[in-house]
Amino acid sequence: MSLVTTKEMFKKSIDEKFAIGAFNINNMEFVQAILDAAAEENSPVILQTSSSALKYARIPYLKHMIEAGLEEHDVPVALHLDHGPDFETCKLCIDNGYTSVMIDGSKYDFEQNVELTKQVVDYAHSRGVVVEAELGKLAGIEDDVNVAQEDSMYTDPEQALEFVQKTNCDSLAIAIGTSHGAYKFKGEAKLRFDILEKIKALIPETPIVLHGASTVVPEYVEMCNNYGGNMPGAKGVPDEMLHEASQRGVSKINVDTDLRLAMTAGIRKIFVENPEVFDPRKYLGLGRDYIKDCVKHKIKDVFGSSNKATF
Repeated sequence: MSLVTTKEMFKKSIDEKFAIGAFNINNMEFVQAILDAAAEENSPVILQTSSSALKYARIPYLKHMIEAGLEEHDVPVALHLDHGPDFETCKLCIDNGYTSVMIDGSKYDFEQNVELTKQVVDYAHSRGVVVEAELGKLAGIEDDVNVAQEDSMYTDPEQALEFVQKTNCDSLAIAIGTSHGAYKFKGEAKLRFDILEKIKALIPETPIVLHGASTVVPEYVEMCNNYGGNMPGAKGVPDEMLHEASQRGVSKINVDTDLRLAMTAGIRKIFVENPEVFDPRKYLGLGRDYIKDCVKHKIKDVFGSSNKATF
């Protein structure tokens, strides 16, 4: 199967009330683990790269690894740019075969965000590529995204309607309480489902996206700490909240931190328990297994996208 856009998978997700996992990739082990999991669960999946991942792995390598996975597996896969910082980065990905891009203008004021998003939308749509935009600011740190807690803000539902009408974006990332990185909540986790409900009522046909939505899997945090790591107080969005979000109209849920934790837990475990090991296949292989387990759990038990691969 060749790469697809997110249009049909999002339409199905809205109609049948489930979410599609968007998993960040950086190297071969991530690609293999995610696609193996999606194939075993017969689920559509979105593979996404940040601008930092583009610098690290480079577009030709990322694309060809995914194409190799598509030779093995027959599930719908979209290739997406996560948090595109500017028009030029979005254009680079569009011109190199990405089927979806995100332009993140959330750091600008409303009118500047509209203008930048519209520029990307016009270029992408003329080439058959779909566009995700963002309105509202998520706190936290992840790759090139760094927003202080005091600078974060929830998405205004009325502005969301106006934004979609003015930009014609294909999906919208909103801020309802999630945040980037491994330290999402100091107290109890809370998402503003009331805001989500209002936004869905105003733009019911626009797919809604949650960023900063890793669970920060306690098992992997504990494993990292037990094997020499230092991540006190790491806390993410509970599975139950993410499942509720998928049931209440969120079509795309981003996962990055959990995959990093899974890989790191596997590597640390091997290094501590088998200090004589110097074969990368042994420690990267265990990390890959952990990522696959994590993705299968998300697909099956949290997002509800198992057996949704046929449109």
